[in-house]
Formats: sequence, structure tokens, C-alpha cells
Amino acid sequence: MSASRLRDLADPFIITLLLIVAAGILIPAPAALIGAFTWAGKVAVMVLFLVYGARLATRDVVEGLTNLRLQGAVAAATFLVFPLLGWATYVPHKLVLGPMFALGTLYLTLLPSTVQSSVSFTSIARGNIAGAVCSATVSNIAGVVLTPALVYLIMGRASGVDPSRILNVVAQLLVPFVIGQLLQPRVGDWVRSKRWLTKGVDHGTILLVVASAVCGATAQGLWHTVTWAQVLGLLASSAIILAIMLALTWWGGKVLGLNRGDRIVLLMCGSKKSLATGLPMASIIFPATTLAAVTVPVIVFHQLQLVVCAILARRLARAG
Repeated sequence: MSASRLRDLADPFIITLLLIVAAGILIPAPAALIGAFTWAGKVAVMVLFLVYGARLATRDVVEGLTNLRLQGAVAAATFLVFPLLGWATYVPHKLVLGPMFALGTLYLTLLPSTVQSSVSFTSIARGNIAGAVCSATVSNIAGVVLTPALVYLIMGRASGVDPSRILNVVAQLLVPFVIGQLLQPRVGDWVRSKRWLTKGVDHGTILLVVASAVCGATAQGLWHTVTWAQVLGLLASSAIILAIMLALTWWGGKVLGLNRGDRIVLLMCGSKKSLATGLPMASIIFPATTLAAVTVPVIVFHQLQLVVCAILARRLARAG
């Protein structure tokens, strides 16, 4: 295995995330600490979307939207093809993975695309970077509304979601984002120049949400009901879903007549799901009793997509 691939697998953030999951499962946390994690996570989620709004240059999105064929293809892959795939495989997943992991896998398919990794891998693969920035950004903005709506429409009562929680998403995610956009003309350049700020808030929010969810699940005895067969099934399911979407986006781009640069954007943006948006959103949408089980498939798929797409990006770069 090459040194670069080892670096992909040994990402400090991923290692920290896995350590928190392991500690949360093995070491029962007191109720006061779980409550503190939950409160801090809610505050961090609002700060995260405030920073997202302040960072995003509106003109970049407007310019990128002129490529309607590409943007439409990415949107269709993310919010139509992926959800249909999740819906079609829900019953088999329920039989193999159990109801909670099946619910989490279905939720995974309803999320928006990633931003940072999609753009980075598009750049490595020598694709259309501007198109990737626009596609991923628009996907995340739309996801604030579309993902909760899809959860309610597709998952329905099985998710245990109270419709009022959908309104909480607007209050805790969309409002901070809009405030950030209003501040963007004044602070946008500064925020964009401080990559550590967005990265730190991004990673910190995910770690807090995971800590709260895993510790809460341990307190409820959830992990005693999980078998190794379910874990292996979840890994296999994630690999199959990712392989299907990679094939559909790459060859679908050819059918649509996209050039190579845009096909790479569709491949990298249309096949991914966002951990950074998915976990904070899950903490608002789902009740505490199901939160941890729902987030596990998102974490597994996220790590798998990073490793696979890193390999694909380098191969595409050599082939181009």
C-alpha cells in the first residue's frame, strides 16, 4: 500500500472520531456529561451553519448555476436517484441489518453531497473545479430543506420523527445560514482566508454530535443488541450502494453528453453524502433513542467514500 493511501486511512480526524466511538461504547458516561455534549452539540451546529453562510460567496453559486445540465445531473443523483435506491433497498436492509441500521442507511441516501472532499477529489482528478464548488455548495443549501422533507415523506412514521422537528431544522440550520449570508459581504473574505476556522468548527461539531449520540446509546444499552453480522452487513451494504452510484454517475455523465471535466464533477459530487451536514441534521431530526443507530451508517459510508474516491481521483488524474 502506498504512503499516500496510508495517509488517507490515517487521517487524524477519522482516528479521533473512531476513538470517540470506541470510548463512548466501552466507557459509560454520566447523564450530566451526556447532557453537556448534547447542549454543546446544538450550539456548535448553529455556529457551523453561521460559518457556512459567511464563507459562501453568492456570486460563485450564481455563476456556477449557468451550467444547467451539470447542476441538474448532480441534483438528480443526490436527491432523486440516491433516495430511490435507499427506498428500494429498505426492506432487504431491514431483514439483514435490523430496523435501526436500515433506518440509518435510508437516511444516508437522503443527505446532500459533501463539499470539501468533492471539490478536493475533483481537483486531483483534473475535473471542473468551479462546477464542483457550485454543485456541492448548492447541494448543501438545498439539503437544509430537502433532506428533512424527504425524511418526512419517505421515512414517515418509521423514523419516529415528529413533524415539529422539521421546523427545528429551519430554526437551527437555515436561520444561522441566512444570517451568515447577510454578513458575508463584510466578513466573507476573512472567513475564506481562515480555512482552519471552517475546518475546526466542522470537525468539532461532528465530534460533539457523535460523542452525544454514542454515549446516549451506551446508556440505553443499544450496543448490546448489535451483532457482528450486522456490522459486516452494513459494510457490505455501504460498498454496494457506493459502487452503484459511482457507476451511475460516471456512465450517466457520458449518456448526458458531459465533457470529461463535468463527468468527474458528477462522479465526485453525485456519489457522496455529507457527514458534516448529516450528523448535525440527524441530531435535530431524530429522537435520542434512535440517533446513534441512525448515525453509524453515515459514519461508515463517509469513511468508505473517502478511501474509494481518493483512489479513483488519482487514477483519473493519471488517465487524463
